[in-house]
Amino acid sequence: MLQIDSNEFKKKLCHLYNEVSKELFGFGTTLLRASVENRIVTLHARHRRSPRSDALEGEVPALKYEVDFYMSSIYKKRLRERLEQEMGLQIEVILRDYDPKTQVAITNIILQGGRL
Repeated sequence: MLQIDSNEFKKKLCHLYNEVSKELFGFGTTLLRASVENRIVTLHARHRRSPRSDALEGEVPALKYEVDFYMSSIYKKRLRERLEQEMGLQIEVILRDYDPKTQVAITNIILQGGRL
């Protein structure tokens, strides 16, 4: 396993994050960076707006909000699976907040281990 504060670790992490984005939405992020402090990994990402998302927002805003919520949950599940399988990480929890207006997502990955 890579040293979690290395540039190679962050690069691999960003690559997997983008791969999950491509799988779920058809395209990657426009901005993505990773930081590590203790056993908390934070990803800052700006996602691309989907034309379907725009259409839903204009016609049925409540449904768009619900779809965003469920897609974020699916994103966390898939990201966790990929990080555990491909990087051998032991993850305690993944926390993700997504702002549909700005298309910005902040994802915190708390790794298993001692105290925070």
